[in-house]
Amino acid sequence: MKHMVITIGCEYGAGGPEIGKMLAKALGIEYYDRDLVDKIINDLDVDKELVEKADKGTNVPYTFETTLGPRYANLTNKVISLQYQAMHKMADQSSCVIIGRSANYLLQDRDDLINIFIYAPEEDRIRAIMENQSVSEKKAREIVSYNDEKNRSRHQYITGTNRGDRSQRDLLINSSLLGWEKTCQYLLMLVEMLNE
Repeated sequence: MKHMVITIGCEYGAGGPEIGKMLAKALGIEYYDRDLVDKIINDLDVDKELVEKADKGTNVPYTFETTLGPRYANLTNKVISLQYQAMHKMADQSSCVIIGRSANYLLQDRDDLINIFIYAPEEDRIRAIMENQSVSEKKAREIVSYNDEKNRSRHQYITGTNRGDRSQRDLLINSSLLGWEKTCQYLLMLVEMLNE
């Protein structure tokens, strides 16, 4: 397989991380998700709560002095900068699947990139959350709503565009159409065709 970086953006509860993990395993390549944020938190050596606020796209005042004066107007921009650096390093090292984190935008200058967006009807996402997290329908709706807004505002802050915007993706797919496993199989066929 030629060197390939597959970014998967997804609606919460549509199975993006699960499908991405299956895809990476089938291809024998690296898989990255929120662990990337944990690495950045360690690199920053700042309060985890502040980083979580920054991750939601909230402007968190943060400056540090250098010989050239203060750097980074806010912690959000520092987090984004570190994510950019970390993602490029991971992508340079080996083929990989990267879930979310606006990776399609942060890695847009690469020519080995495949950008996928996985979505599903809200009711199917709520059902998936109820099953996977063993919560009530009401709680599942709250979880989906909260994460949709958080991910929307974060992506908007970083890219200035909407999540799932087809102009930034090579493929948009409804994971409810085939189910998660068959969606992975469909993506595997796509990767195989791109490697012919």
